[in-house]
Amino acid sequence: MPVLHLHREVKHLNKLILQLGGQVEENLRQGVQALQKRDSRQAHRLQDEDSVVDSLEVRVEEECLKILALHQPVASDLRYIVAVLKINGDLERIGDLSSSLARHSTVLSTQKQIPVPEQINTISGLSREMLNQGLNALVERDVNSCQRILHEDKKVDAHYHEVREWFHDQVKANPEDAATYLNIFMAAKDLERIADHACNIAEDVIYLITGEIVRHHDLDAEE
Repeated sequence: MPVLHLHREVKHLNKLILQLGGQVEENLRQGVQALQKRDSRQAHRLQDEDSVVDSLEVRVEEECLKILALHQPVASDLRYIVAVLKINGDLERIGDLSSSLARHSTVLSTQKQIPVPEQINTISGLSREMLNQGLNALVERDVNSCQRILHEDKKVDAHYHEVREWFHDQVKANPEDAATYLNIFMAAKDLERIADHACNIAEDVIYLITGEIVRHHDLDAEE
């Protein structure tokens, strides 16, 4: 009977973490859209949605701690709880960064309409896809998808460095618009951090499946 109770609670926890993941994906979609359109109304709506993410994050953590206290899981069940606790934190941070994107869009809506460099749109697409793949990998227990996510982060970093160079060049050439360029650059930084958190999720899914901790590994050297 205790084993049945544990499996039932783990199943409920899995439902909660996927619910949180779905909400975070939606918040990220809205944050990116608000940034692209410089839509302050959508940005304000997203601020309300962030409280949903915070509430779910607390529920997931409480459920993990309850399972650990009542059932003292071992082996694969323990790995699952540990992985979910870590994924939970990364999802909450992605939710916060999505809200930050919305705040930048609100400020940009009041400033000079300077075109956003194409690299930012590329980073936003990669970041959203990496998050989606990470959540799918959690459901399907797919190590190969996780490895692809870790490789995709190299593309994000390359595009982000291009945006940073663009930012420095534009501020030197147009110092009177420095505040606008800074908001655009900080939005790119938020997206780059979202990709980093998606990588963390991928690493935690690898740990869940294999028991191997892959943080700090050089994937290219391994290959």
